[in-house]
Amino acid sequence: MIAFLRLALRRLAALPFLILGITLLVFVVLQFSPNDPAYNALGEGASAEARAAYAAERGLDDPLPVRYARFLGDLVTGDLGVTTPPAQPVVDRIAVAFPLTLQLTALGLLIGVLLALTLGVTGAIYRDRWADHVTRVLSMAAVAVPSFWLGILLIQQFALNTPLFPTGGYVNPAESVGGWLHSMALPAIALGVPVAASLARLVRTSMVEELDRDYVRTARGNGLPGALVMRSVLRNALITPLTVLGLRVGYLLGGAVIIENIFDLPGMGKLMLEGVTGNDVALVQGAVLTIALAFLVVNIVVDLLYLLVNPRIRTV
Repeated sequence: MIAFLRLALRRLAALPFLILGITLLVFVVLQFSPNDPAYNALGEGASAEARAAYAAERGLDDPLPVRYARFLGDLVTGDLGVTTPPAQPVVDRIAVAFPLTLQLTALGLLIGVLLALTLGVTGAIYRDRWADHVTRVLSMAAVAVPSFWLGILLIQQFALNTPLFPTGGYVNPAESVGGWLHSMALPAIALGVPVAASLARLVRTSMVEELDRDYVRTARGNGLPGALVMRSVLRNALITPLTVLGLRVGYLLGGAVIIENIFDLPGMGKLMLEGVTGNDVALVQGAVLTIALAFLVVNIVVDLLYLLVNPRIRTV
């Protein structure tokens, strides 16, 4: 446990520097955007003098390090700026949109993990038999299918041809859990299936390697129950897929941005699209920063889980 805590603290100690690097990258990239905040705020009819006064009042002409320091100071206090007229705090817009993106990502992850375990374990247990061949074909086919294209196919088949689900829209779970699941089912499937396909191949490979190890043959030879042996095999086999899971969660967050626009879900994807089409730098900056920080936190959590389930690395 002491070794685990030491390694965990080492991971967490790097977190502030990673956050600082992300904020710097997002800030610098968007500061070089051709969009003019004064033009967006005052409109095309504003004079050059009015735009200059607007920029001077808000420090938009200050040197880049000064603006970045001011941005960090505002970020610490939870101030991400305001949107272009009608002016609204960016943090308020994100507070409404981000929970929906988290819900969609969590559902997609749940579907992906369940499908990956089912396909991977089935393929490993029945390797080189028809069940293994079927699961491998399904996995390879699903890997080749982009989530946005799968989402369009799901809408075509299960919302238009066979109207079992809505084509889009969102029902708050506080209003109806059933309605929420009904509205989120198709986007979550579209998001989770490609992730399940890639993870299933890793699960199968890891399971096959573990099943061929000496301790499995020894346990079976000593008459241990099959369920107990398989539980140990599965726990050891999941160490490798767990290391990849953090990256897949990042894929889910990025994919959710696209899926939300396909299914008309008012999450971070819609928010970013609104910011891009409206030339709203503050809104885009806040949304991108939120997604990037969420991705970073998820990867740190996955690293800690990896340290927890893999005792061998704690001795390094």
